[in-house]
Amino acid sequence: MNGLNRRHFIQLGAAAATAAPGIVRAQAGAYHVVVAGGGFAGATAAKYIKLWGGPAIRVTLVNPSATHTSCIMSNLVLHGSLAMKDIRFNLRALGAYGVDFIKDVVDGIDARQRMVNLRSNGWMSYDRVVLAGGLSFKNVHGLDSTKNPHAWIAGSQTKILKAQIDAMPDNGVFVMTIPPAPYRCPPGPYERACTAAAILKARGGRGKVIVLDANADIQAEKATFSKAFSTIYKGIVSYRPGVTVKSVNAVTREVVTSAGRISGDVLNIIPPQRASALVRKSGVVPSGADWAPVDPISYESTLSGFSGVHVIGDSQGTKQPKSGHMANAQAKVCADAIVRLFNGEAINSADRLANIVTNSACYSPITASEASWLTAVFGYDVSTGQMVLRPNSLAEAGSWSAGNYRQMFSWARNLWADSFK
Repeated sequence: MNGLNRRHFIQLGAAAATAAPGIVRAQAGAYHVVVAGGGFAGATAAKYIKLWGGPAIRVTLVNPSATHTSCIMSNLVLHGSLAMKDIRFNLRALGAYGVDFIKDVVDGIDARQRMVNLRSNGWMSYDRVVLAGGLSFKNVHGLDSTKNPHAWIAGSQTKILKAQIDAMPDNGVFVMTIPPAPYRCPPGPYERACTAAAILKARGGRGKVIVLDANADIQAEKATFSKAFSTIYKGIVSYRPGVTVKSVNAVTREVVTSAGRISGDVLNIIPPQRASALVRKSGVVPSGADWAPVDPISYESTLSGFSGVHVIGDSQGTKQPKSGHMANAQAKVCADAIVRLFNGEAINSADRLANIVTNSACYSPITASEASWLTAVFGYDVSTGQMVLRPNSLAEAGSWSAGNYRQMFSWARNLWADSFK
């Protein structure tokens, strides 16, 4: 086992891949790992389990589509800096590492028998299964996401939202809602507000962006977004914290909120979020909870009866933020643990626990040519058994800049390559 290589990957999160010797077994494919979900979490896990495990581990990646559309950078599609094809990735490319891909839907698991149920292909056995299905949305009364798209899963709704923004009058009103935390990508909604405001400003600055935040304050990059809203987008962005959505009228484009009725030309309603339907159906989310409790040294479920079931990415219930970069980092910790377990190694050694580190980094476009950034580092705390924010690791850019905007593309390309290529 090449422990130093694995430690390096755990520490760096989205580092470039290098080969590791993996485990040595007399029989190729002696173990089988099924990964359900092909986003940043699932694709990275499948790639690295196979890369680090070698021929002794057969890895099957199951996803409803053969491609994944990245939420990261998808806001740039709204103002035309990127096209949808620029953020779409072919999951079959992981076949270069020996990952088997099945285009199908995982309808459920039988943890006792260690089987997954594929909608079209029936039951498939596994030694370990990784659930990486992203998230799902809670119901908002009256919401029709085809008319009022959230575009919080990139793809068809991104196209709808772009078309609606393009069709807005120059003095139009863009109303968006931000759900209670935790939700996917903490700075993402504020980034979208800036994107919409930049589009309207370029049209003459007569339009308005109304931001209805269910949270008491800005959840990420507070200094940056507060400054952006009050300076370059002054008179365009109206930020209103502590406002919750009660219902939506998709036809009249009106939102009923705790602060009254608000209407607009475009409603971008981002609903409250919870673990994916697959994760909830699988039984690894306790009754009354929204997220799956896991042990962050392996991301294996902590619930009784679910040995061998791992949950990574947005659906897991640690205190770590839900983001693509974080999903990539968690996937490597999970992959390392699975390979070690198959090899009969301890995953709770003092040396390994000390080196379980994840990072959530992101860049946020503030204007059409400038961006800011945010980073936070989490480490495993032996005393609590949890991932905690490391002291002095939370940082954000002092200001937005063109240099940050250029670096944003390098960051995204590196993360995409590490996850999907």
